[in-house]
Amino acid sequence: MKYLLGIDIGTSGTKVSLFDTDFKLIHSYGVEYEVHYPEVGWAEQNPEIWWNAVCSACHKLDSRHLKSVIGIGVTGQMHGLVLLDKDNAIIRPAILWCDQRTQKECDELTQEIGEKTLLELTGNPALPGFTASKIRWVEKHEQDNFKKIAKILLPKDYIVFRLTGCYSSDVSDASGTQLLDIAHRSWSETMIHFLHIHSDQLPLVHESRDIIGGVSKEASKALGILECTPVVAGAGDQAASALGNGLIRPGLMSVTLGSSGVVFAPTATPTSDAFGRVHGFCHAIDQQWHLMGVTQAAGTSLKWVKDELCHEEKTTAKILNEDVYSVINEEIASVPIGSDGLFFLPYLQGERTPHLDSHAKGVFFGLSAYHHRAHMLRATMEGITYSLLDCYEVLKENHLEADHVRLAGGGAKSPLWAQMIADTFNISVERTDVSDAGTLGVALLAGVAVGEASSLEEACEKAIHIKDVFRPNPEATNVYQKGYRIYRALYPALKPIFPLVDTLREKQK
Repeated sequence: MKYLLGIDIGTSGTKVSLFDTDFKLIHSYGVEYEVHYPEVGWAEQNPEIWWNAVCSACHKLDSRHLKSVIGIGVTGQMHGLVLLDKDNAIIRPAILWCDQRTQKECDELTQEIGEKTLLELTGNPALPGFTASKIRWVEKHEQDNFKKIAKILLPKDYIVFRLTGCYSSDVSDASGTQLLDIAHRSWSETMIHFLHIHSDQLPLVHESRDIIGGVSKEASKALGILECTPVVAGAGDQAASALGNGLIRPGLMSVTLGSSGVVFAPTATPTSDAFGRVHGFCHAIDQQWHLMGVTQAAGTSLKWVKDELCHEEKTTAKILNEDVYSVINEEIASVPIGSDGLFFLPYLQGERTPHLDSHAKGVFFGLSAYHHRAHMLRATMEGITYSLLDCYEVLKENHLEADHVRLAGGGAKSPLWAQMIADTFNISVERTDVSDAGTLGVALLAGVAVGEASSLEEACEKAIHIKDVFRPNPEATNVYQKGYRIYRALYPALKPIFPLVDTLREKQK
């Protein structure tokens, strides 16, 4: 029996999934870890924890299965800055996608390069989450570290390096660095120049399905996978998840409920929003691109509420031997649609679509003595959903509309949330039988690369089947449309106040 391995380097944990050559899941194991927040708005991780997690997860798999792996794909969190010196040692902790420290650097790059040029070249305005501004921040604030840089990698590319010894990236993940010329699918000499780095400090950039090398002797010993097993370039987490959901042609659309929330639509040509409200990236499919809107703190917001407010739910879940989110979903279902007038802005880590505002803050609005914890839980889920609707509205403005969407990510396990999205978007929502779209997406790439399928279309047909469909309820849609109008009014009203909070915090340091 032959197998394919998919690896996903997430923000809160790493997952390793084993598939057979029909792309059916055999085993999947995860290892959790923490994000380090050294200052307010900062987010870092030591890349070594990702590699240790890969090793730990692989050791949970049957060694006979590992020795029968014929292809490996890696996906992971995008935009993170991993810096290696000339000896391949990690220079400093990785600065993650959700880190918001670089607004000043973004403003500088916009002024130096020009917003129009940034949009034309990279498909995006300068954003704190992207890699480019992180490089500028290191140059300004950690000059000794900047001088040591021999290679600049993304999180999943660091794992590909540990697997193969090759410095590699793929077009989908590289799109999120703001260093890639999106239209030409190659590094931008203009961006390299303005960031004061050299092209040889960047990895080679490939199409996602390209085999970039084989498992090294050292990695083989660490993981139990045969030396020289092919490894493909892989894909950023959103493109990989889209593949694992079957989004392989224009006209399809997905909503991913992970740490961040993403509304994703493939396109046949390089596309960008005139106002930079959604991201224009290369897709993980040759000669395809995509637009995606991002809610910065989707699952992160629900996790925050769980961690800070749901001590009783955790106890109940433990007694009943249930997942705590199942208990939370039951509570949410007990509250009327609209949360009795309570609203939540999910801006715990600033916001991307449509506001592009690193100063934005999380807000409960409309809170009264009548409300209780279950209201706050439902308002949180509704607020995340409204934010995703913001993303969808921008895509519609850019002529990307679908008659249904496919749901992915950890939040897709919730039928309540699936129905909420169907009602709020007023569109049918499909869930597939895929348990982890990200690892499946890169396993599909690996499978096609080693000849187990002739095309991604054939591979998706084997792997992906519709499990259930949630259709909008007109009465619920009507309530959500009224609530959405109020939600949309809150950000403009609060926008001038958000920066004042940062000023207050700075004065107290």
